[in-house]
Amino acid sequence: MSNRSYKIGVIKGDGIGPEIIDEAIKVLDAVSVQEDFTLKYEEMLLGGAAIDETGIPLPDETVNGVKKCDSVLFGAIGGPKWDNLERHLRPESGLLALRKAMGTFANLRPAMVYDELVNASSLKPEVIKGADIMVVRELTGGIYFGQPRELHENEAFNTMRYTREEVIRISKVAFEIAMKRDKRICSVDKANVLEVSQFWREIVEEVSTEYPEVELSHMYVDNAAMQLIRDPKQFDVILTGNIFGDILSDAASMLSGSIGLLPSASTGMGVGLYEPIHGSAPDIAGQGIANPLATISSASMMLRYALGENDAADRIDNAIKRALSEGYRTGDLGDYDAKEICSCTEMGDIIANYASK
Repeated sequence: MSNRSYKIGVIKGDGIGPEIIDEAIKVLDAVSVQEDFTLKYEEMLLGGAAIDETGIPLPDETVNGVKKCDSVLFGAIGGPKWDNLERHLRPESGLLALRKAMGTFANLRPAMVYDELVNASSLKPEVIKGADIMVVRELTGGIYFGQPRELHENEAFNTMRYTREEVIRISKVAFEIAMKRDKRICSVDKANVLEVSQFWREIVEEVSTEYPEVELSHMYVDNAAMQLIRDPKQFDVILTGNIFGDILSDAASMLSGSIGLLPSASTGMGVGLYEPIHGSAPDIAGQGIANPLATISSASMMLRYALGENDAADRIDNAIKRALSEGYRTGDLGDYDAKEICSCTEMGDIIANYASK
């Protein structure tokens, strides 16, 4: 009898969040049985669901609760219902505050192209086939958090700011990941016009001396955006700051053809947060047509990076590939070699079944 037991915080959130999280939990339960470990779940509130119940987007109970978990699985938050609230009371502010409280300074966003869906992308198959990129985005610094920041009638300003320690720690995350991949990092900045990017580049160079096996290159962010579309296979690991990473990782996500396919992880000083990169899609919530694969892949990343359960993660990854290769598709991918269109629940059932074999 295994004594491996993990406590997982579950934040279902808003919109399609509850639907996709339920499918990920179904798959997690299936692989935990096969690999002989136990998962205990504790639900917590964040975003619009928290606003409706408590009046604020991030209750203290959630902040305190996540710190007692081994990892957190998160769906999505937000929606038109809460768009007119003051900025500090909106769902997104709760998520930013939670990441800050958890110390999750590193956002890992893989962008891989499944062979079975190579025609789903808006780019030519020969451009994207075989692309497999990991974007490592600094998550708790930069212009989104820098002070001072003010909004006035005739003027507004934000401050892009990074400390040496912030750049060192995110760089080390990227180099450690690169060591497990193809040992190539492209650090993306705007050092030709921004002092903060000059600072960033110098420190990344310093950290690189600790990893002589990793090939380091630099690229300006505007060129990087172009190169992602022109020749994505040139990239292995992309290391960049908060705002550039936000933009580039969304661009990279579309290489796959659907934002409903890709997972992400926010890790750092303690408990990690694992979530799909897409939003809450309130327009399709409750219809049973959401694509759960990004969330199921996020659960796989959680097993691999947070819990060290690599065999269980492999089971999930292989189950997803098998389901796609056999022609199972949710509606968003229905035009691409689909043999059967599945509901959200049906896709979860298929992945759980394949992961159990």
